[in-house]
Parts: sequence; structure tokens; C-alpha cells
Amino acid sequence: MGERFATRARVVSRALGRRLLARGLPEAPKEPRSILVAHHLLLGDTIMLSPLLAKLRANHPGARIAMTVPRAFVPLYVARPWGVEALPFSPRDATSARALFDEGPFDLAVVPGDNRQGWLAAAMGARHIVAHAGDKPASKSWLIDDERAYGGPGAWGDLVADLVAGHEPAPFARGDWPAPAAAPDERPRSPYAVLHVGASTVLKQWAPDRWAALAEALAKRGLLVVWSAGRGEEPIVGRCDPAHRHASVAGRLDLAQLRHLLAGASLLVAPDTGVAHLGRTTFTPTVTLFGPGSAVICGPGRFWRDTPGRAVTIDPFPCRDQAILFRRELAWVRRCGRSTSECAGPKCMEAIGVDAVLAAADDLLAPKP
Repeated sequence: MGERFATRARVVSRALGRRLLARGLPEAPKEPRSILVAHHLLLGDTIMLSPLLAKLRANHPGARIAMTVPRAFVPLYVARPWGVEALPFSPRDATSARALFDEGPFDLAVVPGDNRQGWLAAAMGARHIVAHAGDKPASKSWLIDDERAYGGPGAWGDLVADLVAGHEPAPFARGDWPAPAAAPDERPRSPYAVLHVGASTVLKQWAPDRWAALAEALAKRGLLVVWSAGRGEEPIVGRCDPAHRHASVAGRLDLAQLRHLLAGASLLVAPDTGVAHLGRTTFTPTVTLFGPGSAVICGPGRFWRDTPGRAVTIDPFPCRDQAILFRRELAWVRRCGRSTSECAGPKCMEAIGVDAVLAAADDLLAPKP
């Protein structure tokens, strides 16, 4: 029996037992003393939950707020932005689920994205669970007490924050996310630009020759160029810079160290991936390259509107035509979630030219009045 199956079996058994003993509350408690955000999302999606966390804290200043996160993300939350407690969880680690069972009960749980985490929230003793409607299959939502329709168009983080009642939080400001402790790592001399070339799929990657041209242009502007990529993505940097003209931290940094690197950068350029969202937390001027993804859904929205950033994309793009977000069909959505077996090459990324990216970078680097 695999770990994922064992985890799911424990969660389902525990959730059903909890609900037999105490049925869910039909309405959200007005003054919850303990709140859970239950998910297992990628880095960018996790950071996009910040508007929800800020709203919960603004409206419930005395409540305990806890959030499940993949173990690799926990160091980012050690300093507890918005007073949020990070609880490590992996479906592939049954012991992590057992540890979560002792964290409850919770008066309120919010399930963003995949409604199957409603079962985890119930297993942790959540008395009222809210999530967006329309997830498939319907069995995912059996223990959701309040299913709400997606709004929009808008940034996904703002749409998730709308799941809970109360006044909007203030826009993100410097210092709202305290810097986490990080192991020492040599900081480049300033000014420097971080070019993050990795992505969760090859369909979000930009061509190596374009990265190389961008790096040379930025170097001529007086910036030290630093290549960045995740573990296992070092060969991408090699293709971008075979002569090793520029420094590289590819595969060397954990997330806390990477955040410190971004905090000192004059510029970050990245595909639409988690690192681009991480740059918002440090107020780093960020150019984000949107190919398959939506610059609306993953854009700054209301909460991140004061952070310095520019989106570079070709919009509309013919094959960015799927109206699906987390398995929900939404008429206003325009994105592409195709796999490499369905898409021979990222035409949407190939359409982004170096001049457009450089123009966005120059705009961010220009002295402000």
C-alpha cells in the first residue's frame, strides 16, 4: 500500500468519524477562535493565498490562524506573516497527516483550489468548511458546508479572499511579510538582476538564446546578472550561458535563501512561476513572462497592487483558450493547461521577444520622480 493511499485512507476514515460525532455548522461562526486554511498547492498558488490570510487576520485579530503547506515552504512562514502558523503536510507522507489530526479542532476552515482538502479539514475537526463550488468529481465536496461561486474576472488570490466575510485588508506593504531566517550565502555586489529560468513545465520556459540576449543587455546597463533555477534545472542555465559569463545560484539555494537574494536585487525576471510571486513579497521590481498562464488570474489584483511589477504577454493568444480554473468552468477565464503531449512547443512563450522584456525592465529600473 503506497503512502498516498495510506494518507487518503486515514484522512477519509478520520473525517467520517469526526462528522458522525459532530455535524458541520450550517453557517460560519461570526467570531471564530481558530481558523484553518487547508491546501496542498504549488509555491506560486500558496503565496497567492496572502490576501486571504491578511483578510482573516484583519477581521479576526485574536484568532489562531493555521495553514497546511508543503514542507519545503515552511521556512518562508517561520516569521509568521499575519500571525499565520504553517503546518507541514504531504499526501505522500502519512505521518504528516497524523500530526495534523492533533492540531484541531477549528471553528472555521477555508479550502482554496482543490476541494478534496475539505476531507482533511474535516479530519482535523473543522466545524464549518467553505470552498468554491463546482469542483469535480462531486465527491471532493461532500464535506464542504458552504460552496460559493467564483467571482471574477480577477486575481485568484482576491477571489479566494472573497470566500470569507469581512472588510478587505490593506494592500500589501513592505514589512508585512517579515524576512525568514536563512543560512548564510554570499550576496552578489549591487546592483544586480536575478534571471530565474526554471519553471514548473517546459511550456513556461523561455528560449535560452533570448535569456542570453537579455543578460547581455542588462550587463551593459551596469547590472551584475545572476542566474537562478531550482534543483535539477541547472542544465537550463548551462544552455543559457554555456561560456559561464555570469554568476549562477541554480540548485544551490533553499526558498529562504532565495528570498534573501531577491530582497537585494534591483530586478527579477522570471516566467509565470512561484519565484515571480516570491518577488512580490520582497517588493523586488519584477518582470513576469506569461505564456500559457493568465496575467489576470496571476496578476497583482487588489492586494498586490502597490508592488513593482510588469507583465509581458501576447494577449489574446489563439491557443490560450481554456476556460477552466481548478477544474471549474468559468466563462471569463482564458488560460492554457495543456501538457507537453498536447502541445509540441510553447508558441505563446516563443512569441515574447527580448525587446518587450527589456522595455519592461527599463521601465522598472528608471528613476522614479
